[in-house]
Amino acid sequence: MIEDLTMPSSRLVGFYNLRPEERLEQTSQWAALTEQERAILQGIPGLDLPRANQMIENVIGVYGLPLGIAVNFTVNGRDVLVPMVIEEPSVVAGVSLTAKLARTGGGFQAITTAPEMIGQIQVLDVPDPWSARFDLLAARDDLLAQADETDPVILRLGGGARDLEVRVVEQSPVGPMLIVHLILDCRDAMGANAVNTACEAIAPRIEEITGGRVGLRILSNLAERRLARARCTIPLDVLAFREFSGEDVARGIVEAGAFAAADPYRAATHNKGIMNGVDAVVIATGNDWRAVEAGAHAYAARSGRYNSLSTWARDADGHLVGTLEMPLAVGVVGGATRVHPTAQLALKILGVQTARELAEIIVAVGLAQNLAALRALATEGIQRGHMRLHARQIAVAAGAREHEIEPVVQRMTAGGVIRLDHAEAVLAELRQSKPAAE
Repeated sequence: MIEDLTMPSSRLVGFYNLRPEERLEQTSQWAALTEQERAILQGIPGLDLPRANQMIENVIGVYGLPLGIAVNFTVNGRDVLVPMVIEEPSVVAGVSLTAKLARTGGGFQAITTAPEMIGQIQVLDVPDPWSARFDLLAARDDLLAQADETDPVILRLGGGARDLEVRVVEQSPVGPMLIVHLILDCRDAMGANAVNTACEAIAPRIEEITGGRVGLRILSNLAERRLARARCTIPLDVLAFREFSGEDVARGIVEAGAFAAADPYRAATHNKGIMNGVDAVVIATGNDWRAVEAGAHAYAARSGRYNSLSTWARDADGHLVGTLEMPLAVGVVGGATRVHPTAQLALKILGVQTARELAEIIVAVGLAQNLAALRALATEGIQRGHMRLHARQIAVAAGAREHEIEPVVQRMTAGGVIRLDHAEAVLAELRQSKPAAE
């Protein structure tokens, strides 16, 4: 791949070895952050109590999580630094490594469908469900126009109500019901509030038309009309490492993908690994990670059997090709994206202007994390790399001070025993041989 020298490169060599303040300096230069914005990333002031108190109920404090930067990403020909909020070690390192591998094959290519969300309206006690379905579809245009009246801003931006679908459920624990789907283009918002408001607005008219009683009026998190897809091609030569040839690694990854496709128990863990990457960016940007999780797993089970969200295969040249498709209902306006100061900075670092751009980066990160996990699982096992990074957390939990952490980690990993009790013993020995600095 030929680098475009006119745009900044996300290939930040040695970024991992820098001190946090040095990484912040590089990131600040990349995203042209102000001094005030840099201070927010350092937690000064960040999310303070007054602002937190406006976000949820019964606030007593603010809970912090690490914010890391994944490097080496190229998505649709553009280099990006990716903010990730996550407590689990090895994820940021893993996606940075596999993004570097993907660069050699042109990076990640990602696309999204229109930002359409589904609102559901449950209609009960309908005298003639099939006739009512016909009548609702006949009134489609009027109902869509009424829904559009609830959000003139989205309408002005080119969004709004797109379609009306009606299903008859003949058998349920409470008898027959109609389910009306209102399809709404939410533009750059996640869209939950807009969809719920529109559903509630048209519910009385639906009752009039059907002669039934409206029950629930709520967004569906199975956002099957708002999909994101990513693809990458990895040449065999860059897959080789240690004693493993590129052929060995590629074959192992394809076989691991087949395992997830064949077995729902494996598919659950396979998809959890994907979500390690996805959720970290969703959280960093102030989006609803619970909604994204719900949509992803429901989509994985849409056939009636839980399946893998990604595929891994070999192309005609023998290169490894990965794809990931999943619902991604995220926004760049509304909610915590505009309330949480760090979420605003995450969007600035990403350099995205639209919800679709954000979704394209997130799905690429999900595919990168899937590759990182399968590469480890199919070769040396997940624990070798993960446990060395996890050892740092164990050392801190054992009470190691900053200058003691690395010596404790080295002794634990050299002995192959990474447990809290062992870390405490190693730390005690270290302090006996060399008293800790006060």
